[in-house]
Amino acid sequence: MDKKQIHNELQFKAVRSSGAGGQHVNKVSSKVEVSFNIALSQGLSNIEKQRILLKLQSRLSNDGVLLLQCDEARSQHRNKDLVVKRLFDVLTKAFEIPKKRKKTKPTKSSVEKRLKLKKMSAERKATRKKPNWD
Repeated sequence: MDKKQIHNELQFKAVRSSGAGGQHVNKVSSKVEVSFNIALSQGLSNIEKQRILLKLQSRLSNDGVLLLQCDEARSQHRNKDLVVKRLFDVLTKAFEIPKKRKKTKPTKSSVEKRLKLKKMSAERKATRKKPNWD
């Protein structure tokens, strides 16, 4: 993953934000939306592209474009920095390979405890039966 190349491929769009700011928020476009076309990216290898398409399937548009937005700060520049950081966090998280779970055997005491409880339950239910007088 070439971060500089990806940063050059990002498309930014400034939009009017909601929230705190009073009259200022109505006049200034401080919310930043970033779009990143994964299929056309030169900064990612084919394997990385496939992994992103698989992992981030729910966050992609129909065209395979990753859209993120940020309106946390009142400044457009700060929001731009935050959304770029968030984008790279999302991408690096998509590349992480989860560790495989190691199978473990139940401990001897847990097996004994389970069997003991099972036996107690069986005895309890056996007392509910009608007695057989034969």
